[in-house]
Amino acid sequence: MPELPEVEVVRQGLERGVVGRRIATVEVRHPRAIRRHTGGPQDFVALLEGRRVEAALRRGKYLWLPLDSGDVLTAHLGMSGQLLVVPPDKPEEKHLRVRITFDDGGRELRFVDQRTFGGLFVVAGDPASDAPPPLRHIARDPLDPEFDDAAFAKALRRKATGIKRALLDQSLISGVGNIYADEALWRAKLHYDRPTSGLTNADVARLLHALREVMNEALRAGGTSFDALYVSTDGVSGLFERELKVYGREGLPCERCGTPIRRDKFMNRSSYYCPRCQRAPRRRPPALPPRASRSAGTAAAR
Repeated sequence: MPELPEVEVVRQGLERGVVGRRIATVEVRHPRAIRRHTGGPQDFVALLEGRRVEAALRRGKYLWLPLDSGDVLTAHLGMSGQLLVVPPDKPEEKHLRVRITFDDGGRELRFVDQRTFGGLFVVAGDPASDAPPPLRHIARDPLDPEFDDAAFAKALRRKATGIKRALLDQSLISGVGNIYADEALWRAKLHYDRPTSGLTNADVARLLHALREVMNEALRAGGTSFDALYVSTDGVSGLFERELKVYGREGLPCERCGTPIRRDKFMNRSSYYCPRCQRAPRRRPPALPPRASRSAGTAAAR
């Protein structure tokens, strides 16, 4: 599933390609693509046609386009969704779900989704909030200028869980998925199962630095593409796969110490890490029963 760098690449493409333009027509090819829009296809079309796109914004893995009506066109790419800005005469994609044209006759916006896990929906905007109502529960991401490092550190330590589970919690920190969690934890030399309650301020600072570093590098490379499903609005795949240090590298030598990278099962997916650079947390042995109880049990046995 696309993570922050991939979604930000798409947002930048939308900013260049559709902001300031007025929507002429909207065609819904597959109702599942707008299943989150409660009003149905006709209402979806009516709310968009004739409206001008004012901006292209993002929170974590969600995108939204504020309209001059005050409504907001919101998008989530799911596992295979693509938002393409292409010439009108370009042959239609096999899995085209929604087609949006503009009154200037230029490039059109197409939502393509092979697996239809992603989708589009229109909601009323809220001038008092910096995110549409359905997205308010999503935390800021580490590249957001208003991300609060100190508040994140406190919230992280309050979590009674492993650090990678916490990083995947979009209500705590958004935009981080399996790939960049593994990559940042490797850079920060933290094991994915390290308890959050024991993290120091220095640990959290090192982790946030690693997250920002790896995500900015991925952005410059256009994101990570393992197949043709993730592409930019121009249909271009990202190249950051070539720079990955641990993710997908099971058995290959760690670039820091040469130890073979290990893969563990984790939350119905995988975690990749270096067992030497990222030491597993020590588990406390189970507590022994009180001495008096042990003595009584021994006497009874005699």
